[in-house]
Amino acid sequence: MKDFDFEKLEEFDNHKLVQFIFDRTTGLRGFIAIHRVRNYKPSLGATRLWRYATEIDALKDALLLSKAMSYKSALAGLPYGGAKAVLIFSPKVKKDRRQFFTSYAKKLNDLGGKFITGTDVGVEDRDVKTMKAYTPYVIGTKVEPAFYTAVGVYYGIQEALRHFFGSKDVRGRSFALQGVGKTGLQILKMIYPAAGKIFIADIDKQKVKKAKRRFPRVKIASPASIIRQRVDVFSPCAIGGVLNSKNTTYLRAKIVAGSANNQLKEKYVDSLLYKLGILYVPDYVINAGGLISVVDEMEHKKPSKKKILQKIAHIPETLKSIFNKSTKERKPTGLVANQLAKIAVDQ
Repeated sequence: MKDFDFEKLEEFDNHKLVQFIFDRTTGLRGFIAIHRVRNYKPSLGATRLWRYATEIDALKDALLLSKAMSYKSALAGLPYGGAKAVLIFSPKVKKDRRQFFTSYAKKLNDLGGKFITGTDVGVEDRDVKTMKAYTPYVIGTKVEPAFYTAVGVYYGIQEALRHFFGSKDVRGRSFALQGVGKTGLQILKMIYPAAGKIFIADIDKQKVKKAKRRFPRVKIASPASIIRQRVDVFSPCAIGGVLNSKNTTYLRAKIVAGSANNQLKEKYVDSLLYKLGILYVPDYVINAGGLISVVDEMEHKKPSKKKILQKIAHIPETLKSIFNKSTKERKPTGLVANQLAKIAVDQ
């Protein structure tokens, strides 16, 4: 990666910093990307551990996710820039997970607080606790980000239902949840008492079995067929890039609203959804609850659940303005959100 020109990538957006991190002993390999720095404050974004096919794939993900974090922070009214770290899964992680994340924590110290991180896909709470012993630049140990992300998604789903059907009532509405991990399971818990038919899918069969035991009324779909279910709401709650120009035409949902980051594989999928009459809820707006919670932890010695929930309660208001602007100007919701976020980020 030494001589690679980041600027040639479509995903590169004048990022403030892109750093390759490596430790042969522990198998650590990945990227830290800082998209923007605002108000001379640290840039925030969680750390992801994933089985990337190539280093370039990992780099692209870091660039996209860090940009989304800038947009998320801006539209949530937070004064921080966006960043992200992606780590490439190594067999050495299984052998000594603690050593792997200890090595990563020490790499964070090299940035001197410019980047503050927490847990994302593939990174467990125990990993964050390990990191916390070696670096002060980790947050999310005093709050439960997955819970607060789910709260924001639930509120966002209600606002989407109100906009599309005229009522935010979840009762009797049908859902297809793609992913029942930390956040997906929380969302399932929130909609289950009132919702009608609920389909779930996950590449991890154990997670599906666990969800089925806790919520016996759910119907299990395969990872390949979950997108084809005829439901009111399709909720991507796993990895990003799940909707592309091909499989979007198979969607039978009226609304797309979930916790996953970067749900649209290509930019024009937003326009395709709009043309199909499907309401897309911009992911970095609806899933901001987790970020809001860890910011509260960072800014105060003792996080306040009441204050966190008050801030999350503004998510539907932001979505309402995006939906109304989309309707008035006849533009896709994703495009509207991007325009608003870019203005806020560049101020």
